[in-house]
Amino acid sequence: MLTIQINEILGRSIQGITYPFHCKCEEGQAYFVKGHGAGKRSLIAEYVGGRLARAFGLPVADFEIVEVPQELIKWCGRDDANELGAGLAFGSKALPHVQEFSYSHISKVDEQVRKDVALFDWWLHNADRTLTEKGGNPNLLWDLQHSKLAVIDHNQAFDTDFNPLRFAELHVFHESLLAVFDDLVEREIYRDRLAAAFAEFDPACDNVPPEWWTVDNGVPTEFNRDAVREFLGRFMDNDFWRVA
Repeated sequence: MLTIQINEILGRSIQGITYPFHCKCEEGQAYFVKGHGAGKRSLIAEYVGGRLARAFGLPVADFEIVEVPQELIKWCGRDDANELGAGLAFGSKALPHVQEFSYSHISKVDEQVRKDVALFDWWLHNADRTLTEKGGNPNLLWDLQHSKLAVIDHNQAFDTDFNPLRFAELHVFHESLLAVFDDLVEREIYRDRLAAAFAEFDPACDNVPPEWWTVDNGVPTEFNRDAVREFLGRFMDNDFWRVA
């Protein structure tokens, strides 16, 4: 597996559950990197979810599996360096000219993109994209230069405690999801798109670093590949296309 090597830690984000590290690779590109502190289940969900999102056609920020050298962790001088850790990690390219997505940006997003994001998150049971007038955490970025959306963060996808009613109320684009459910023609179009994206699941899993699949003493990571594959196939059932 060819990986990009990280050679400098620039700082750490204060946003998100995992507080990714702001790093630079040997070619000079900056990445937000999630490593040991994120947890292996989270890293798998992030990578596999990102691959599926890209195959589905979402405007996902480019990402790579990156390598953090042991020497960098040892000599960087940061007290929290072990939370990044040496080894293979998930790196999302840092985008220029972006800001956190806010409630005022919703109306600026193309309606088709809103539907895509909402339905994709519904498919993956990714409830970690909430935003209302009262606030939230959409895990989206707004590209100021091009006035467009950038999608990040799938580390909470495949949520076994997913609450469909809460999702339909709090997801940043929940109204667009309901519009898809009410349109039989769009539902068939989306079935085809989901089927095409679904074909990426096994290749994505095959490319997950072997060490991410186990935790201490060889105990399997809490990401059951077969169960997730079966779960993702439910878009063929009519029940998938309704909230309750």
